[in-house]
Amino acid sequence: MHKTLTALLALVISAGLAFAQDGGGVRSDLTPKDLERVRAVTAPTQDFSKPERFELLPAGAATTKKLVNRDSFSLPSANLSFEQQERFNLGNGFFTKLWVSAPSSTKASDGLGPLFNSRGCQNCHLKDGRGHPPFNPGESSESMFLRLSVPATTAAQKSAIANHETDVIAEPTYGTQLQESAVPGLRGEGHMQVTYEDVPVTLGDGTVVTLRKPTYSVADLGYGPMAPDVMLSPRVTPQMIGLGLLEAVPVEDILANADPGDRDGDGVSGKPNWVHDPVSGKVALGRFGWKAGAPSIRVQAAHAFAGDLGISTPLVNQSFGDCTANQQQCLSMPTGDNAAGESEAPDPILDLVTFYSQNLGVPQRRGFDDPKVLAGKQAFYEAGCATCHVPKFVTSRKAEVDALRFQLIWPYSDLLLHDMGDGLADLRPEGDAHGYEWRTPPLWGIGLTETISGHTLFLHDGRARSLTEAVLWHGGEAQKARDAFTRMTKTERDALIAFLESL
Repeated sequence: MHKTLTALLALVISAGLAFAQDGGGVRSDLTPKDLERVRAVTAPTQDFSKPERFELLPAGAATTKKLVNRDSFSLPSANLSFEQQERFNLGNGFFTKLWVSAPSSTKASDGLGPLFNSRGCQNCHLKDGRGHPPFNPGESSESMFLRLSVPATTAAQKSAIANHETDVIAEPTYGTQLQESAVPGLRGEGHMQVTYEDVPVTLGDGTVVTLRKPTYSVADLGYGPMAPDVMLSPRVTPQMIGLGLLEAVPVEDILANADPGDRDGDGVSGKPNWVHDPVSGKVALGRFGWKAGAPSIRVQAAHAFAGDLGISTPLVNQSFGDCTANQQQCLSMPTGDNAAGESEAPDPILDLVTFYSQNLGVPQRRGFDDPKVLAGKQAFYEAGCATCHVPKFVTSRKAEVDALRFQLIWPYSDLLLHDMGDGLADLRPEGDAHGYEWRTPPLWGIGLTETISGHTLFLHDGRARSLTEAVLWHGGEAQKARDAFTRMTKTERDALIAFLESL
């Protein structure tokens, strides 16, 4: 699956010399002997008659092996030390913490909002699993919201995007995301509405699958009309497992799968999203979020504190969250910053939440050696799904957390952007990602969605009600793989779905 070194060099050159320090070339964390081992163990398999070595353990030594139940996504990596488990538990405490509006008698917990989507991280990341759209018309959904932005029109805005100083231009009044909730005395921004239209799809054997095509709008606007050119992008909260291992995949190995110009002519590109990293102050590879807009878990967490909760941290010190200059009442509300200017969530809260997020373990596979699952794995490869859902990586020997270093992992993602076609397009650019592109989501744990989250709703907005529907929504660069799925017999399709459910 790895593209050629020539393509990699072309990518680095096209990305600009300023990015060269972020990766490209051969991994620097490995000896030549280790590099040879890594290349051998991550090579795509050609034998589907039996499981591959270590396939049972998708997160290597970090894989959790406890009985599967609704808490299976909330367990620490299995190889954490006693001290690290204690730190994980402290992080869990802040992850489940409910924040309150300021001023309050609980100074350590106030500062919520003034506008917000949720009172706590766990309220959106239910059981650390996947969120969902509203189940019924008019119902609010804490685990899904709308991203907002407008097109860059001025020279300054276009320059800021091109130079990676920002990834979007905020809607002038409502900011970068719709926040339905507000502290007492302040109105929420409005309510996301979604309606569905049936779209029947006939498979090669005559089976008809009915997809549901969503349309999004906003009702009960609290601060006047939105800009006429506002772009809405629905997002459910993604599952949290294995994030630290994804962070530990070397940049060089991610870029090795990139082919933005499709030089090999296979119809699949794979493009990195280069974003501003507020920690280093440099441009870095984005790898988290539905469009790979965050370069690290720490940055993703800090932006979630600010955008979702309206809580400031030392990294993103926005005590008013996503309030804009056109929301003066919002900007006049009390904050939780203390008299010394300390943020609402001062150190070490962000560090602990980051550590917790880095070390949520991935459950071991179920039925990985079942002949039906192995047949489905072969169908997955032969259909071309593994081109983007890259099965294996070996994490860096220099990973931030020692328990996550040099692990053979099976996330089934290349962490790159791909054009997914008209059906899934949100038509909203984010950094280098255009309105048709999404980052390949990891598939590990996808078979436990119903167990953890109580539903089987997939894709970035939960429109797919089953894995079959999720496959059929694939278009663009994934059109060939999707069409191969539609041509399969029912036995072959069932096997492929069984393979996905085993992940």
